[in-house]
Amino acid sequence: MKKLSIFIAAIVCSVVFSIGAKAQAPADYFAGKWNVIALGTPGGDSKMPLILERKDGKLSGGIIDATSNKVLTQFSKVEETEKNVTVYFSSGGYNVYIFMEKKDDNHITGSMMDMFDVTGERAIEKPVAAQP
Repeated sequence: MKKLSIFIAAIVCSVVFSIGAKAQAPADYFAGKWNVIALGTPGGDSKMPLILERKDGKLSGGIIDATSNKVLTQFSKVEETEKNVTVYFSSGGYNVYIFMEKKDDNHITGSMMDMFDVTGERAIEKPVAAQP
């Protein structure tokens, strides 16, 4: 009888721990600032600093000015899965999209319009030095 109660207690504990493990929110990999480069475009390699923010459970953002961090071009649509994200925007009168896929903790790879290779890395915020 004692073995049966220990066995039942072990099952109950494992169920409780598995429910708790599933309840945790997944890491928000794509949210943040990214330094993205589209390689081999007709105008040369194109650098595009991007920002993606989670608002009301959905990603949104745009292409930003690297110095002021103001959004220059807003994304019209953002599609995401666990391992990739596709952002849509208008540029020069054309509808453009960039597909980005997780490569490692701080790097992405992908394509722009399925024609140009895209690479990128997470923008690391430099800490502001304290003024003496």
